[in-house]
Amino acid sequence: MAAAAWLRKIDPSKSVVVFEAETIGAGASGRTGGMVLNETAAGDLPGLGDVLAGFSHATSELQIDCALSITGGWEIDRSARKADERARTRGESPIEWKDSGTLRVTKDVPGGTVDPGMLVSGLARAAEKLGAVICENTPAASPVWGSDEITIFAGGARLRCGRVLFATNAMDLNSAGLAEDTAPAFTMAVSTEPLRDDQLAAIGLAGRQPFYTGDFPYLWGRVTRDKAVVFGGGLVHVDDWTDFYHIDVNTGEAAKILASLESRVRKLHPALRGVNFTHRWGGPILFAESMKPVFQRHPASPEAVVLAGYAGHGVALSVHLGCWAAGVLLGRRQLPKW
Repeated sequence: MAAAAWLRKIDPSKSVVVFEAETIGAGASGRTGGMVLNETAAGDLPGLGDVLAGFSHATSELQIDCALSITGGWEIDRSARKADERARTRGESPIEWKDSGTLRVTKDVPGGTVDPGMLVSGLARAAEKLGAVICENTPAASPVWGSDEITIFAGGARLRCGRVLFATNAMDLNSAGLAEDTAPAFTMAVSTEPLRDDQLAAIGLAGRQPFYTGDFPYLWGRVTRDKAVVFGGGLVHVDDWTDFYHIDVNTGEAAKILASLESRVRKLHPALRGVNFTHRWGGPILFAESMKPVFQRHPASPEAVVLAGYAGHGVALSVHLGCWAAGVLLGRRQLPKW
């Protein structure tokens, strides 16, 4: 959606069509926790730039209200592993949670939160307003690669395309040429009931900073606008991306992970001991080599670009790289060197 909107914005002469196999917000973009961070899961990368600045600029230029709140974020850890991190934990950490050790803040990181529903629907409205055609419930078949054009079959029609962007993430690895080089999984999250101000203060989240662990077992989370807290952690591993369509969060391994996550949250702090959970869900996540996002030419054609593998950092990163991809499709920008 970001690529489609930005492409039409910088070159309205191009015709742009988005094929969505299901509905806007299906897949990872409608099941995210809503945390925005300034780097990739692999940290900073050559040429990446300031992700938060790029995200903020794009949403501002596209006039998208996504309740963006840049509060900063926290990396939390069970031990101060480096000398420069120990100073952050000497009585200065607002978080003191019990979770396979004592979790404390060890690093302040650039970041914040958004309302993910407002973001994805806002991107879709912006793309449509700028003249992109969005076709929901229209899966595209594997393309036919020609020497000077790419043929896409979708919705009973045949389209001849000059450039194609595959932004399937974990939901169609075959078309994107990523089936052999990536690891899809299903990540879990829960949301508490809205908490009182004194509860948020007691657990160290009065400032609304999102957080994630720098060690394992992994835990991440953020406070929502209605004062609920989203906690995420745990993965259901799948052998094939098509297995996503058969996962039921109410049964099997997914249900066990969610139950374990709820129990884990209640044990973090006395203020969370009796908390109720109102929402439970899971969503697809894709890991590529060394946790670096995939941003490259499709192996079948130099006229096709593949963008995927955000490894949990996709809320801001996908928009930042999506706008970059628009420039690549127009021949105005180069692909990154990573």
